[in-house]
Amino acid sequence: GPVHAGIIEPGHFRFTANGETVVRLEKRLGYVHKGIEGLMAGATLDAASKLAARTSGDSTVAYGLGFARAVESALGAEAPARAVCLRALMAELERIANHLGDFGAICNDASFALIQAHCAMLREKVLRTAQTAFGHRLMRDRIVPGGVTADIGSDGIGAIRALVADIKARFPELVELYDNTASLQDRTVTTGTVKPHLARQYAAGGYVGRASGRTFDVRKNLAYAPYDKLAFDVPVLETGDVNARVWIRIREIEQSLSLIAQLLDSMPHGALRIGLPPAGGPREGMALVEGFRGDILVWLRLDADHRVARCHLRDPSWFQWPLLEAAIEDNIVADFPLCNKSFNCSYSGHDL
Repeated sequence: GPVHAGIIEPGHFRFTANGETVVRLEKRLGYVHKGIEGLMAGATLDAASKLAARTSGDSTVAYGLGFARAVESALGAEAPARAVCLRALMAELERIANHLGDFGAICNDASFALIQAHCAMLREKVLRTAQTAFGHRLMRDRIVPGGVTADIGSDGIGAIRALVADIKARFPELVELYDNTASLQDRTVTTGTVKPHLARQYAAGGYVGRASGRTFDVRKNLAYAPYDKLAFDVPVLETGDVNARVWIRIREIEQSLSLIAQLLDSMPHGALRIGLPPAGGPREGMALVEGFRGDILVWLRLDADHRVARCHLRDPSWFQWPLLEAAIEDNIVADFPLCNKSFNCSYSGHDL
């Protein structure tokens, strides 16, 4: 990078190699700096919400949720019960879509394009279902401070239930194919290992941390509604290699399918959005939500007119990029794409 043959965010990686063995990797980021924190200053809540949702496009639901919950924390507001469930439904659809994309892309980087093709089809079905249910493939700008802007009708519920059934029918065959393909296992097992003590030291979240024994998941450890009332497990492994990060994604897809079924079964009726309290003195708020990469933190300060004075959006990639440098050491150069894709850190979320 930063020039690449495919559609990819730009970054620069400098390798020091001894033959084919990588001795040292240095990452250089910043190529997609957008000035989001500067644009946030002075913005209205509606404008700032749109900026937050564009911090990292593949996590637009998670960032929208984090920003909305931070505003609600600052103002002492609480979204309606139906909106809370719809937010979680969108978040789990986003998680499934991204995990499917990553699973396929990792296999493709190991020259096994068949799984990638099937995962791409399933991911496209998730996006089309989101379009049917919420009016947008990525569900962008559907979560706002005070609630949501889009309800789900019977056609949307039917589409999501059909999607869940389809993934449950097709996905296990892809998992079995991955697990029983020796050429794939040769590329992913013991490749790009992150030692557990490093995952703890850098507070790595998401599949990077959980593949290396760190159990942290905001939905469990600092549970927020509606996850505090839902039944699900947080998958954890200790080996910390590419294979472990693949399996964490597989298990999280399974858990998300279960969560979606629970959310649809318990969806309450009621309002979608509340009016926010009138402007008062300066306020501060903070929220931590679980995106597909890990924990996203949003802190903000509102002025007396409820405009954003300052806002900081911390992507989980901040704690994962340094671990990629450690994971690639003593691996061969040809395995860097596998390691990089198994991390799938956000360039855009880092280069605020």
